Amino acid sequence: MSERVLLVEDEELVGTMVRMNLSHEGYDVTWVRTGPAAAAAVRERVFDLILLDIGLPGADGIAVLEGMREAGIGTPILMLTARGDIATKVETLNLGADDYLPKPFDIAELAARVKALVRRSQARREVPSSQVIRVGSFQVNLANREAWTNEGRVTLSEKETAFLALLVRAEGQTLRRSDILDAVWGVDAMPTERTVDNLVLQLRKLFEPDPDRPRHILTVRGIGYRFAP
Repeated sequence: MSERVLLVEDEELVGTMVRMNLSHEGYDVTWVRTGPAAAAAVRERVFDLILLDIGLPGADGIAVLEGMREAGIGTPILMLTARGDIATKVETLNLGADDYLPKPFDIAELAARVKALVRRSQARREVPSSQVIRVGSFQVNLANREAWTNEGRVTLSEKETAFLALLVRAEGQTLRRSDILDAVWGVDAMPTERTVDNLVLQLRKLFEPDPDRPRHILTVRGIGYRFAP
């Protein structure tokens, strides 16, 4: 699966050029144009790299960078900015940026830096972003079933991991209990629909801020469950 890049850029020409060239190189590029949209994007999806402009509407790139690092998001961040002064470069690097490329830049140089930072991202995580899902403020590594939860770092069971992956990847869709049973337990297994409900209760304890008032793993009465990021 393609490596995921979040492009945060409000200039139409620059954004179009960067997205077109990186897409041609095989990257899955998500393009947003404001600071708040960038903050929302990283809450909903795991990326391998973030390309972040400084002069953004809503919240400037420096504030976005600082907010991401304070939230514990370790994704490499490459600053793209018209500000070429040393003071701004030093400030962003001190706040946790991994690289800094002043505008105007050569697209070949950008592509080389993107490749290097994506490689660093995957080395840190030891698994591509396609194998990491986000549940609220927490992450689950599908490859080794390791999860960050209300109870700290835990290893999920195979059924817990399979159910979460199914639910998150069907974001917004309602999954029937019978379909969940078939997908997670298999058609030859003998659990009941109550088994699904019990699994949901356990996962809510791990991932919901308030398990009694779930925000992510939602019940659709009489049918089943759906996921809201």
